[in-house]
Amino acid sequence: MDYSEKLSFHYQTAKGWVNDPNGLVYFRGYYHVFYQHLPDFEVPVGQYMHWGHARTKDFLSWEELPPALCPDMPYDAKGCWSGTAIVKDDTLYLFYASIYRPQDEQCDLQTVSVAYSSDGVHFEKYAHNPVIQHYPCDGGPDFRDPAVCFADGKYRCVMASGNPERKTALLLLYESSNLLDWEYTGIMREWEDAKYAECPSFTHMGNGYLLSASVCKDDRHFFFISTGSFKDGVFTPEIEGEVNKGPDQYAGQVFRDNEGRNILISWIPGWSYIGYADKDVGCMSAACEIKLAQGRLCAYPVHELQHLLKTEDPAVRLTQSGFEIERTGRDPVVYNGQLRDLKILRDKYILEVYVNGGQEIYTVLL
Repeated sequence: MDYSEKLSFHYQTAKGWVNDPNGLVYFRGYYHVFYQHLPDFEVPVGQYMHWGHARTKDFLSWEELPPALCPDMPYDAKGCWSGTAIVKDDTLYLFYASIYRPQDEQCDLQTVSVAYSSDGVHFEKYAHNPVIQHYPCDGGPDFRDPAVCFADGKYRCVMASGNPERKTALLLLYESSNLLDWEYTGIMREWEDAKYAECPSFTHMGNGYLLSASVCKDDRHFFFISTGSFKDGVFTPEIEGEVNKGPDQYAGQVFRDNEGRNILISWIPGWSYIGYADKDVGCMSAACEIKLAQGRLCAYPVHELQHLLKTEDPAVRLTQSGFEIERTGRDPVVYNGQLRDLKILRDKYILEVYVNGGQEIYTVLL
């Protein structure tokens, strides 16, 4: 497999390390995708995290822009880490996890900072950063990945965290009237017997809301998506699903676009492939719209990409009980179950397989 080939429609940078998608947003005629990025290194060492930046009109052709955020302030001296974006008064705001080492302290502190732009390309950091300066009593030092949404009449910021003493993964909730002054209101969602949560998304869906997150346990992580109601600062799930089964993806983020679509983009292939090739093989997944079908959550390529779908591929072998996907030098990905419909997106060495209308996705680095 030639991992030096340029991908056709999965976004990747010209050079440098890529991981989590950040700040997915529609602004001024473009879909903007920000992402964790080291501009000068092909592995995640050597410099602290930046926010890379690309934009597209169709999810097919991409324009790479200069990094939107660089770790150039005392409060983000150890990196501009994952976060989200929101538009207010024709201004684009980026919220990010800003990390630094306080003087005379032994550990790094994870905080929340904000930058803003009127053109979607050039960003200015807020003069009074960080806007959230410390994790609350319910949380713990793992305190990151702010997800901002306007919900129930206020701006909400969902923070991923964990409580080491109680061994719970947490989503913590803040509220604001102006995006700059935040007040902690409590625990929005939690999972027992887990270390922490990561990469949440919170947005409207239909008459309710959509909430997603990666939950990290001792032996594995899982990415869940749920729809439900939100009242008095608490999200109550009604329908849940682990739509993307991986194995070669992580850090999915969901955003609502100008057409009202809830679109999911993830990072391919994940942490297991650091240094896998001379150039980092990291890229963004195909954009998928999240819908409810027959009481189940599904994710299927947006209409801009559907003409690329195929029904077969040399790497996919049908079996009596489902199918197998062959991978170079690694165990195959095996699916056992009812197979009513199979669609495949192939882009050089990236394969995304959609089972039964997107009830399950299998994302594979071949």
